[in-house]
Amino acid sequence: MTKKIFRSICLVALLVFGSSIALVMGVLYDYFSDVQLHQLKIQTNLVSQSVAHEGIRYFDGLDPEPYRITWIRPDGTILYDSRSDTASMENHLERTEIRQALTEGYGESDRYSATLMERSFYCARRLDDGSVLRLSTTHGTIFVLLLGMSQPIFLVFAIAVGLSVILAARISGNIVKPLNQLDLDHPLETNHYEELSPLLLRISSQQNQLRLKEVQIGQKQEELHAVISNMKEGMILLSKDKKIISINRAAVQLFDASQTEPSGLHMHLSEKNCIGKQLSDISGSQTLLHLTDRALHGYPQEQTISLQNSRYQITASPIASDSETAVFGAALFFFDVTEKENAEQMRREFTANVSHELKTPLHAISGYAELILNNMVKKEDLCSFASKIYTEAQRMARLVEDIINLSHLDEGTADMQFEPQDLMAAAAAAVQSLSEEAADMDVTVTLSGEAVMIDGIGQLLFGIIFNLCDNAIKYNKKGGSVQIEIHADQSHASLSIHDTGIGIPPEHQAHIFERFYRVDKSRSRQSGGTGLGLSIVKHAANIHHANITLQSIPDKGTTITVIFPRS
Repeated sequence: MTKKIFRSICLVALLVFGSSIALVMGVLYDYFSDVQLHQLKIQTNLVSQSVAHEGIRYFDGLDPEPYRITWIRPDGTILYDSRSDTASMENHLERTEIRQALTEGYGESDRYSATLMERSFYCARRLDDGSVLRLSTTHGTIFVLLLGMSQPIFLVFAIAVGLSVILAARISGNIVKPLNQLDLDHPLETNHYEELSPLLLRISSQQNQLRLKEVQIGQKQEELHAVISNMKEGMILLSKDKKIISINRAAVQLFDASQTEPSGLHMHLSEKNCIGKQLSDISGSQTLLHLTDRALHGYPQEQTISLQNSRYQITASPIASDSETAVFGAALFFFDVTEKENAEQMRREFTANVSHELKTPLHAISGYAELILNNMVKKEDLCSFASKIYTEAQRMARLVEDIINLSHLDEGTADMQFEPQDLMAAAAAAVQSLSEEAADMDVTVTLSGEAVMIDGIGQLLFGIIFNLCDNAIKYNKKGGSVQIEIHADQSHASLSIHDTGIGIPPEHQAHIFERFYRVDKSRSRQSGGTGLGLSIVKHAANIHHANITLQSIPDKGTTITVIFPRS
């Protein structure tokens, strides 16, 4: 813009200078022409008077330069000419100034010679005898005048050009300076041209809108970053050349354990130092790299692979714009399906175990019933067979009831309410329910401690105490004992059940809370156990955020302690 203003000012200055020179020269040329014509007229009058008094003698020894004097008879022939031979001169009667002088007494004219680049002025005066005296003079045309003054004009032109350049540079700089000093972030706070006010108001309004949009975009980016960073699932965005554009915390943690420096030391990854790296720099899984290659070629992929001792379902999706089919990146999502697959495996095992556990009493009931139906049982044995059928049916009923309870716990406790519960009262109710079983097993059950109130679900608390005491009685010895103790402090309440039973071998202690797990399968079936009691206890304890500890010595006894939070 400065250059354009500079050129415009220089051009205008030069045009004004040229126009001024032309105008001045034209005015001066006309002025000097008028002056010269006026002087010529005066000289003509003077010479006319002298010739009228002295006649031809007036011209003797006269040097009329720069004028030319011509004396013409009334018929147009030449009497005298100061520059030419009269005999060779043509008749002047048709000349404009001569005709005018003959008729009016005075005449004047001017003629231009393109060949000589001269302009001639003529003044004629009629004398008393009828003859005409004419004086003439010449001077150059305006072009000759300009040519003669070319040197001073060039000097003035050079000075004018220099001044124009200097002034144009300063003026253009001063014009543009306020524009260059505009603060576009705060356009209304600086001095500016009044003509720029509408534009600056528009810029200020747009700046405010841009700031608002920037704040909104920043907030959305922070929200998106917070959501992505705190996603449980891993996410990686890759460019076309497999460079990492974005990665969240879960994905970093997933690949962090495999990073080692050349020296063998572990190098921790972070979200920042992963950006710009190749995917192969943080993961050596060929399956993952193959899925990425396929996605970058436009083919969505999904596969479950093992990473860091866990199972992950990887979804690799190509990224392309709506208007284009070309893929310019890929998005990788990592879903931890370890628990899902374990749960699925547990469901399959649970289904198989349920089928197996139900088959045993059903086969027994079916077999006994078939013998009775075919009259293959003596009358005195009918009561024994009926007792066996009843026992197996009761065992199957308990198994079905435990399965229903366990399934209910798996589905959650949305239909159950936490209420203040007296742990001592729940334990007393469980002991009362198991009194006959304890008497049959010749096992003494004692309850001690203090009344403790906790927030819980009464049905589940009763189930925890009942199942633990039931196992303590079933797997006890004749004449053994079961001690139930309840204590509390400011933050926790503890339920401890100690028996003098057969105990649990160390290799089995980590598995006793698994479904259908039995340490001694034959004794468990003889005692009527379903193999689900401790699983129900574990689930109910988890719902109450309680911890279970186990201490057991084979042939000496087992102590199981459940610690409940009081709030």
